[in-house]
Amino acid sequence: MLHLFHNRTYRHLFAAQVIALLGTGLATVALGLAAYDIAGDRAGSVLGTALAIKMISYVTLAPIAAALADRVPRRMWLVMLDLIRAAVVLGLPFVSSVWQIYGLVFLLQAASAGFTPAFQATIPDILPDEEDYTRALSLSRLAYDLESLASPALAALLLTVVSAPSLFFGTALGFALSALLVISVRLPAARPQPPRGFYDRTTRGLRIYLRTPRLRGLLGLSLAAAAVSSMVFVNTVVMVRGSLGLGEGEVALVLGAFGAGSMLTALFLPGLLGQLQDRKVMQSFAALGCASLCATAVWSVAGLTLSGLLLCWFLAGVGYSGTLTPAGRLLRRSAHPEDRAAVFAAQFTLSHACWLLCYPLAGLGMTYFGQEIILVVLALIGCCGLLAGSRAWPLGSAAPLPHAHPDLPDDHPHLLAHPSRPHTHPVVIDDLHPHYPPLVP
Repeated sequence: MLHLFHNRTYRHLFAAQVIALLGTGLATVALGLAAYDIAGDRAGSVLGTALAIKMISYVTLAPIAAALADRVPRRMWLVMLDLIRAAVVLGLPFVSSVWQIYGLVFLLQAASAGFTPAFQATIPDILPDEEDYTRALSLSRLAYDLESLASPALAALLLTVVSAPSLFFGTALGFALSALLVISVRLPAARPQPPRGFYDRTTRGLRIYLRTPRLRGLLGLSLAAAAVSSMVFVNTVVMVRGSLGLGEGEVALVLGAFGAGSMLTALFLPGLLGQLQDRKVMQSFAALGCASLCATAVWSVAGLTLSGLLLCWFLAGVGYSGTLTPAGRLLRRSAHPEDRAAVFAAQFTLSHACWLLCYPLAGLGMTYFGQEIILVVLALIGCCGLLAGSRAWPLGSAAPLPHAHPDLPDDHPHLLAHPSRPHTHPVVIDDLHPHYPPLVP
């Protein structure tokens, strides 16, 4: 993986991602402290509502942002959104009421809904080789996992010398540094698109996504991953502090086990994807994630211990990372370059819709029905997602298919790039491209 950093553009963008993620982690800690200062015992409700606002903004605004991004140069778009995020975060230390928290969180997440898919869609253009891109996906997963582990520790260290509101200034600095790193490199220009109406541009990514079998399969697998991760992120503190009667240190240890499983998988995944089909790998890891919830439920009935929860959450992390890390390969394979940003935005929207379903279900189910029942319910939801994904994603859909383009003129750019007829290369199976043949499972 280290040879990827010889590419200056990728090196700067990866550094921008890591710095921005650390800043976001600091903001999460600071926001919790600010909510407690304002709302007291109602802080949990305030943070829960803020999380719902985050997910709603992701689900609703990402396609709109992708449509607007077509009209702005890539680098300008990413820098502008980084600066907007920095400006919004600078306002958080001065909030004095709950509604102000909600408003600023919405603006912050609206900017993130535009930034993240555009950033993700840029990496395949920088790293056109699929093996390099696969390694970049693993590094991206490592960055997200390190953020979840390192940010709380960094926040705890900083709080020994600065006040909680100062963490927001650290976040703003992170976004500003991210903008500087982005502006320091030249990004490949997005492929120009033919003139389309705003509605067409807004919904195009979703239509391509939902008409492509392997991406419908990815949506089912995203639901399985959301079911697993929601149980971990929402209820770990309740299970450790309440059910096991342990302290905050054990909470961090259990969450660390999930992160360790995810990072270890990300390190070994490129080699595995080089030997096995994406479909088999992702479905196997999704099944492992669902099995980890079932095992936790059984162990909980028999008498769950800290060591048992550590093992189950480690396996959940393995399953989660193995399910979602290869998603970028499918998105890249399933869209023409000019549609790539829209398809990445569609995945961003639909995957967060899965979390929007599972997060409140995990919290309410734990509160009203208990630990064992919600573990079983989320495991069943994960299994349903796995089954739906398996049915929607036929065998062999990732393989190159022989085909011709009889409806295209000889001077069409696609035929100039692929002069032999008939020829073979991986194709998108979707109704928006009628010259592609129907998929034969």
